[in-house]
Amino acid sequence: MRADLPVLVALLAEDQLPVAREVVPAAGDDVDPGYLAGFDAIDADPAHDLVVGVTADGRVVATMQLTTIPGVSYHGGSRLLVEAVRVASDLRGSGIGAAMMTWAVDRARAKGCRLVQLTSNRERTRAHAFYERLGFEPTHVGFKLHL
Repeated sequence: MRADLPVLVALLAEDQLPVAREVVPAAGDDVDPGYLAGFDAIDADPAHDLVVGVTADGRVVATMQLTTIPGVSYHGGSRLLVEAVRVASDLRGSGIGAAMMTWAVDRARAKGCRLVQLTSNRERTRAHAFYERLGFEPTHVGFKLHL
């Protein structure tokens, strides 16, 4: 929900890498309009899901974005792209991330996807070990061009 955006931005900003790409609003301040536009674009497109993990007491503690990409490869099979996976730093290692990724894989199967893929910065060695424990294989080299 749009109301969760301040917490989601804060989760994204807990990134282990020293990249100042997120702007966390101060208490009571509005979220940067760019985040609102991004949320609205995701919300309007059925190929995208912005997933929010919430504890039983209502605390937002995790997020990830899923994008279904149709393709010609894999006999016309779609793939599910998993991006921006974050779990609150005080709850990492508690099983929330594994539950989220299991849910994402189940979602991919339900959508008829043939592949689940993700990228992870090469410096995130703990994340890589996590994904490998879940059965993901580091098969490709990724490239990005920041604009």
